[in-house]
Amino acid sequence: MDELSIYNQLKHLSIARIRQVFASWQSQNLPRHWLDGWLLAVLNQPSVFLITDSDYVPSDDEVMQLSGGIARMMTGEPLAYLTGMQGFWGREFMVNAHTLIPRADTEILIETVLDIVKQGSIDTSPRILDLGTGTGCIGITLALELASSSVVAVDYSPQALAVATDNARRLGADNCTLIHSDWYDKIDGEFDIIVSNPPYIAKDDAHMASLTHEPVTALVADQDGLADIITIAHGVHQHLKAGGLIVIEHGYDQGLAVREILSSVGLSNVRTLKDYGDNDRITLGFRPISD
Repeated sequence: MDELSIYNQLKHLSIARIRQVFASWQSQNLPRHWLDGWLLAVLNQPSVFLITDSDYVPSDDEVMQLSGGIARMMTGEPLAYLTGMQGFWGREFMVNAHTLIPRADTEILIETVLDIVKQGSIDTSPRILDLGTGTGCIGITLALELASSSVVAVDYSPQALAVATDNARRLGADNCTLIHSDWYDKIDGEFDIIVSNPPYIAKDDAHMASLTHEPVTALVADQDGLADIITIAHGVHQHLKAGGLIVIEHGYDQGLAVREILSSVGLSNVRTLKDYGDNDRITLGFRPISD
């Protein structure tokens, strides 16, 4: 459907009626929460408004804005790119077409790092390196949750780095430094923790068909999606302290391959953890003290 067709179906309808139409449009590629979320964004109202004011009839201007956004979402453009915001770990991060949209499953990485620090396996005032930071959601979240930490977050994309810098400033992550770097190229010294959500999708992966609006350079890697993970792993001897932790997010079918990569560079206690959908999602390892 085009924007005009959508407009003609929604004009002069109450919120309750509009949401009935939404129910007939929703699909796997156009989830209901996108439709309701965009309606709330257009109306600039909290979610309770959909119930308390269900008889409200949006103005023509509101319906036009609503229709334009829905037409974009019907092409696969995610809601977050319309609103410019995405929630992660209880905070709102700015996003745009130069950044990946933070996913809930990435919060598994945050949980894991915080748990390991809490257990005392890592310095409670760690120096953390976030490689390929994108929106900054991982590095900034760790900086805010571990207030005594020092975080360095890097990205090769100047446009993504600008978004991360704005997020760090807006959220008050004063202990997070943003650096333009191709992985480790501009990085000096060693870190207690290295984290990364790098590109890990193979070029011919069928999932790319549903990710056409997100930056391909942040998604796709050579060597069946493993090239950047290999690069990150090979930097641990120069940049990860003895006893330090590395945690890498990867694809649901890459757990074994990533464990082999981390083990091949001499890391110990290598293991893979699952996400909320029970899929392999992150693999971690430690640099041995005696290394």
